[in-house]
Amino acid sequence: MADALHVAVGGGESPAPLTLEESAALAGAYRWAEDRLFRLTGTWAADPGPPAVGVHLDEVSGHHAWHAQLWADRLPVLDWFDQDAATGPLGPTAGPVLDALAALPADPVARLAGLYRVVVPRLLVGYDRHLRLAAPATDGPAVRALQLVRRDHADSWRTGEALLQGLVAGPTEASTAAAAQRDLEAVLADRGGRPGLFPWPTELGR
Repeated sequence: MADALHVAVGGGESPAPLTLEESAALAGAYRWAEDRLFRLTGTWAADPGPPAVGVHLDEVSGHHAWHAQLWADRLPVLDWFDQDAATGPLGPTAGPVLDALAALPADPVARLAGLYRVVVPRLLVGYDRHLRLAAPATDGPAVRALQLVRRDHADSWRTGEALLQGLVAGPTEASTAAAAQRDLEAVLADRGGRPGLFPWPTELGR
């Protein structure tokens, strides 16, 4: 199933080296998203609910924390460069959609649907795009980080989707899952409907 996301998005693009600032903008955006998901899933894991969901969310929270550190390590280490200032959402989409994810009802069906039917697939599409457009000669460290992070997300997506399917036992749960997905997709559609959570740096301002 995860391989279905490994598709060419935005056909016609070809690898091209990013500037230092562009690479840092992507790494900072990835760091921000992974840190936000680390905190959110960690909070969810402590809430009452099915034990298997709590265990899963606790595990993926740890994964998100590690991913955030991987992207922090990809930020430039230069006297003039402020890593914290570079850590934040890139473009108009990611901030509002993660706010909407955090605002979902305290229901494991809604939360898993928002996470695994909207946010994680969007992250995977963006990471795949970066892998496809990375220039091997200059982006080796980023490529290694992308491969590690993508593998973790694909694994957690499969597990989370299976948990969600097990919780959708009737029309009520199906409606809850559909509503969560609809609400988050509506936020994305209002902001341009581009694939992924972040624009490619050269798309900013379009």
